[in-house]
Amino acid sequence: MFRIGIDLGGTKIEGIVLDAKGKELFRKRVETQQEKGYAHILNRIKGLYDELVAGIQGAPHTFGIGTPGAVSPRTGFLKNSNTLCMNGQPLKPELERILGRKVEMQNDANCFAMAEALFGAGKGRKLVFGVIMGTGCGGGIVHKGEVITGPQGIAGEWGHMSIAPDGPLCYCGQRGCVETYISGGGLEARYAEQFGKKKPFKEIAKDYYAGDAKAVEFMKIFFSHFGRSLANLIDVLDRTWSSSAAAFQILMRSTPKASRQWRNMFSATASKRPSSNISSAIPPASSARP
Repeated sequence: MFRIGIDLGGTKIEGIVLDAKGKELFRKRVETQQEKGYAHILNRIKGLYDELVAGIQGAPHTFGIGTPGAVSPRTGFLKNSNTLCMNGQPLKPELERILGRKVEMQNDANCFAMAEALFGAGKGRKLVFGVIMGTGCGGGIVHKGEVITGPQGIAGEWGHMSIAPDGPLCYCGQRGCVETYISGGGLEARYAEQFGKKKPFKEIAKDYYAGDAKAVEFMKIFFSHFGRSLANLIDVLDRTWSSSAAAFQILMRSTPKASRQWRNMFSATASKRPSSNISSAIPPASSARP
């Protein structure tokens, strides 16, 4: 039987079709267009799903979707999503209604962590923590092959640990959340605050490659925030763990000073350093090194 999966993100929605042996047959990505609202996002999911089904000529298949945020065990509604228009919505039953089928739904970071535990950087480890850094910042915990969700469905959400009590206001109501400092949206907001100009993160990264002084200064701050946040996780989880994030490679390769600082902290709290199966999104830029 074929398997169809969709990853719903704040910026993009990506779908994939696998055969019975897990071989990728094809995938497609579309923009989320969250600014157009919840109903529009539902239609985007349906359109992508229909295309994927057409690609296998309607053959029998399973279907699952990973979403930002979590389903509240109390209400059944989505909560804690950085795509704010989705919070408080009965996403799962509405998807089942418009797609006309049963839908398996889980937090996207939990899906990622389980995939890494089974097939990726965490394979063979008892405890795996998966880091997602995109439009938002999420995390998932897998222990002995099982996802830990917690009674509120929010276990692993390291993006809402505060690292600066007087920091920027987060949509969750707290200040200084990890997500406000190291997610794509958070980085763009912090750059605008620091330099008075809005820039997409891709452009900031491009400037960093080129050795632009502002970008280099800004990225050093990012490396420090990221390292501190990840080090806090290691203190909690201890020893056997695995993380897969392009930003980890950015931290380790791009600024030797920051790299040494956080490596020292990692070595004090973990017997093994994390591995990554995702190559760096920002390769080392010699002109940007201190």
